[in-house]
Amino acid sequence: MGQKKDLTGSEKSKIVRYLAEGCSTLKIAKLLKRDHRTIKRFIQNSQQGRKKRVEKPRRKITAHELRKVKRAAAKMPLATSFTIFQSCNITGVPKSTRCAILRDMAKVRKAEKRPPLNKTHKLKRQDWAKKYLKTDFSKVLWTDEMRVSLDGPDGWARGWIGKGQRAPVRLRRQQGGGGVLVWAGIIKDELVGPFRVEDGVKLNSQSYCQFLEDTFFKQWYRKKSASFKKNMIFMQDNAPSHASKYSTAWLARKGLKEEKLMTWPPCSPDLNLIENLWSIIKCEIYKEGKQYTSLNSVWEAVVAAARNVDSEQIKTLTESMDGRLLSVLAKKGGYIGH
Repeated sequence: MGQKKDLTGSEKSKIVRYLAEGCSTLKIAKLLKRDHRTIKRFIQNSQQGRKKRVEKPRRKITAHELRKVKRAAAKMPLATSFTIFQSCNITGVPKSTRCAILRDMAKVRKAEKRPPLNKTHKLKRQDWAKKYLKTDFSKVLWTDEMRVSLDGPDGWARGWIGKGQRAPVRLRRQQGGGGVLVWAGIIKDELVGPFRVEDGVKLNSQSYCQFLEDTFFKQWYRKKSASFKKNMIFMQDNAPSHASKYSTAWLARKGLKEEKLMTWPPCSPDLNLIENLWSIIKCEIYKEGKQYTSLNSVWEAVVAAARNVDSEQIKTLTESMDGRLLSVLAKKGGYIGH
């Protein structure tokens, strides 16, 4: 059995299978009728892996070209490196070099999400800010719903992976995993809830009012004093189930009407303090890329995270409202961020 130069693909597959079965290289050579040195050489080459790529020196561009790239990147922040360099008439630069140059002057970030504010929206936001400028916001109950999923928002499972280490494995669900709808409120330095919406229930006007009756009114509101109820202002956004005639009439029968039910400007999640509470809770329950295997487990995590939110954090949020109103007026109804 003479020595041959190359092993066929079929022979390579057999070698791998024989090794998995515990065969020695000598036995494999006899089974395949190949030279023992050929078998050993193939195994050694396979274990060495791929050779490290030698870094080639980066192609230099002139200072004038660099200034052009910087201006183009500022004008087109969401463009690809190829588009930016093409707009500057700089050709022949490989992608690795383009990205390395851009990394020296910029940082990859996601685009910010903002509500679509038109002229009418901005005018209504200004009118709203003027109306409530002298309000005592310690008496306002800020409410909202949040949906939490088993895996968290896309892009949260990121981290620093050491060289030579593999990234942790995450579950990949073929049909998703569903989520839990959570309702909560904050007033002064107190957290109301959180309360869980029953799985499978879609919040329309009727189910929303029934949910408030079973949770907010029976478990929290009815325990408060008459003076507290007289001064409290109830805030909710303009979701269809909130702003419908049915819900408005139902809340009015509960005593939440006219000045006790805050009007809300359109497209204004940046003005609702409880959005910041949701961010705090989500950062806690999804830290280190955590995933959940059941709806009950993610709900338990929400409850635990909510308990860890102290009164000072809530007070900081409720006391920030005056500053937000001034920012709305200063920006003429424009988006102010959270």
